[in-house]
Amino acid sequence: MTQEIWAPFNFFIGAWKGSGQGRPSHLHVERKYEFVLNGKFLFVQNKSIYEPQEKNPKGEIHEDWGLISYDRTRETFVFRQFHIEGFVNQYLLENIAEDGQTIGFVTEAIENIAPGWKAKESYRILGPDEFVEIFELAAPDKNFEIYSESQFQRVHVE
Repeated sequence: MTQEIWAPFNFFIGAWKGSGQGRPSHLHVERKYEFVLNGKFLFVQNKSIYEPQEKNPKGEIHEDWGLISYDRTRETFVFRQFHIEGFVNQYLLENIAEDGQTIGFVTEAIENIAPGWKAKESYRILGPDEFVEIFELAAPDKNFEIYSESQFQRVHVE
C-alpha cells in the first residue's frame, strides 16, 4: 500500500491538547496520532478528563485507543476504537469532504452495548494547527445526538 492512501490523515500526526463540552460536563482532552507497524496503521491514543459535576463530584477520566486501517477489499478506512469502559467501536469511513477539511466515520458495529446503538466521529480542520471533533451517539431507532464536541490545538515540540 502506498503512503498516498494516508494523505487525508497526515494532518493529524503528532500530539494535541484541547477542551470541549460533553454530555457529562466540560472536558480537557489530550490526543496523539502516529503511524505504527511499518505505516500500515494509524494509532490514536486519547484521554478526556471531565470536570466534576453534580452526578459525579469526582469527575471522570475517559481513555480510548484506536487503530485506523485501510481495508483493500472494501476500499475504505476502518477505525477500531477500544474504550476503557469496555466498548469497542468499529467505524467505517463515511466521508472525506472534497476539500479534505472534514472527515467522518460511522459505526458498523459496537461491542458490549445493547443492540441498535450507533456512533459517529467527525473531524473538521480549522487551520494548520487546529481541528474540532464531534462525537455523536444514537440510541436504537433514534437520531444522532452530540455527546461531546472538542477543539484541539497542536502541541509544538521545541
